Amino acid sequence: MSITETSPVYFDPYKPEIAVNPYEIYRRLREEAPLYYNEDHDFYAVSRFQDVERGLQDRETYSSGRGNILELIKANAEFPSGVLIFEDPPLHTFHRGFLARIFTPKRMAPLESKIREFCVQCLDPLVGSEGFDFIGNLGAQMPMRVIGMLLGIPEQDLQAVRERADAALRTEAGKPMEVNQSNYAGESFEEYVEWRVKHPSDDVMTEMLNAEFKDEKGVNRKLTREELLVMINVLAAAGNETTNRLIGWTGKLLAEHPDQRRLLVQDPSLIPTAIEEILRLEPSGPFAARYVTRDVEFYGKKVPQGSVMMFMIGAANRDEKRFRDGDRFEVNRPRFQHLTFGYGIHTCVGAVLARLEGRVALEEILKRFQDWEIDYSNAVMSTTSSVRGWDALPVFTKGAGGGKLSSAAQ
Repeated sequence: MSITETSPVYFDPYKPEIAVNPYEIYRRLREEAPLYYNEDHDFYAVSRFQDVERGLQDRETYSSGRGNILELIKANAEFPSGVLIFEDPPLHTFHRGFLARIFTPKRMAPLESKIREFCVQCLDPLVGSEGFDFIGNLGAQMPMRVIGMLLGIPEQDLQAVRERADAALRTEAGKPMEVNQSNYAGESFEEYVEWRVKHPSDDVMTEMLNAEFKDEKGVNRKLTREELLVMINVLAAAGNETTNRLIGWTGKLLAEHPDQRRLLVQDPSLIPTAIEEILRLEPSGPFAARYVTRDVEFYGKKVPQGSVMMFMIGAANRDEKRFRDGDRFEVNRPRFQHLTFGYGIHTCVGAVLARLEGRVALEEILKRFQDWEIDYSNAVMSTTSSVRGWDALPVFTKGAGGGKLSSAAQ
């Protein structure tokens, strides 16, 4: 479909051509169709910051109990206990509370030295080369090694774990995700759990095995084996996906804005703010869907009970009523609340770790490479309707010694 300024705005989460460059459609949705209805796939969408923020916080009207992806809600799929992003209170409350005790800033801060070590191991061999792949050489490596370290997964198995997590999200271009409840079950981690039962260690998996808590029925207990396997599966997938995409968008945005990259080289103290700006502009999950539990009204129009509401996080994060010049990339932008990690009870429990990994990765990249250009002929966007990012983002670089860009990049 050809979309022009004079035609009605059209948004389809399955259109690859829209996913590549959705920004003008985001703007038009906010301005022309703040409540949007897609007849082809039968869902509603809101795109203004205030509407998305309010909706994500209203758990009683917008339920996560049927999932947060359009295809899952439409399929009315049932998922095993422990997929907390697909749960409502009270079940969600105790599962999230359990994980929140692990992913605190105090618990994550000591990981910085190990994260930095992983980055050094990935990047040092690339110094002096003509280029590298932000995904293949770093994004697909460091985050998985970190989550593997936390969960006690042997390094030789990490590639297979990452590939399973990626496969669960991949779709054929232009088509909805195939609903497969087994993707969330976590049986593939049974062997690691059994090993940890016999060989306790100082890692998250051991803590999850032994921790006691009060569940939604007020019973003091430990996690069931099913809950444990499901949670480990969720952590392994999310721990890989979020930071992997963040690293890819970091490479792309800083390549396209060399003035902003130079600011970071000159003043590395801006890097944490730059990571927030990258997260704001390019969220790995650009929309979150919910099941509507009661009739609601937006802008004089009714959204009936039983509908699917899509909250357009990618559009809301650029809303100029919230962010001055919202489409502009500014590494020194004053920090305001964005919605990339969600809002309300479903705010991402691993956000502290993702921010830490993103900051350390960018610090280590800029120590070695101050200039790069994207090899667009070999860059590949991921084919998924739920996560937006890069499967490959190769760049041409200037080496640490200040060498010239390769001839292909000039």
